[in-house]
Amino acid sequence: MRKTSAVRSLYGHVMHELGQRIVGGKVKPGDVLPREETLAESLQVSRTALREALKVLSAKGLIESRTGVGARVLDKRHWNQLDADVLAWRCASMPTDDFVDKLVEMREVIEPAAAAAAARRRTAEQLAEIDTAFRAMDAAQTLDEWTAADLQFHDAVLHATGNELLQSLFSVVETALGTFFTLSARTATNFKYSLPQHQKVLEAIRRKQPEVARKAMHSMIADSQANLQHSRGRARKKASA
Repeated sequence: MRKTSAVRSLYGHVMHELGQRIVGGKVKPGDVLPREETLAESLQVSRTALREALKVLSAKGLIESRTGVGARVLDKRHWNQLDADVLAWRCASMPTDDFVDKLVEMREVIEPAAAAAAARRRTAEQLAEIDTAFRAMDAAQTLDEWTAADLQFHDAVLHATGNELLQSLFSVVETALGTFFTLSARTATNFKYSLPQHQKVLEAIRRKQPEVARKAMHSMIADSQANLQHSRGRARKKASA
């Protein structure tokens, strides 16, 4: 049992190491990974642990193994972009502007509709969860506390939709959204700048006003995007000065 657990721990470490290299761009699509014995030696693991790690990366769509060729890194279009590990690796390598823009686009598609559904269907208990998260945001003293409460707020809104598929989707993209919320808050003069917008969403859900909730959530997302774009502009000006 201990030996099996040790192997699992090793292949998990190897999987994350190789996954970060691939997603972070250190290993490019089309590249062939070193031979098993060479790669296992460089990572200081057994070939058994390495093979297990490669199987998982293959299941995530990052690589494919061919007899006589070895493991080749696949193009990004084959990656399971909503896999929790793949998202975490992208966030760990610092999201590019393109990745952040795609997160915004995904939020624009999902969250306004979720806010409207929550306003139609929420129970008293679910409203209390959203309110609790809002109060935690209001009471936050640090950026980390704010981000945790912000995630709790959006999670509670999706929970209030009564749609299990939306709830599952949030759990998958939670890491990426957490990074987005941190970036947005960090680039603002006051990390609590979006608190009034969250309050508008809360009050619309409280009053069971679906369209008001939809518009308030859309406005919140658009404002966070504008804040990040403004920050990019300042950074470019500073770099060219």
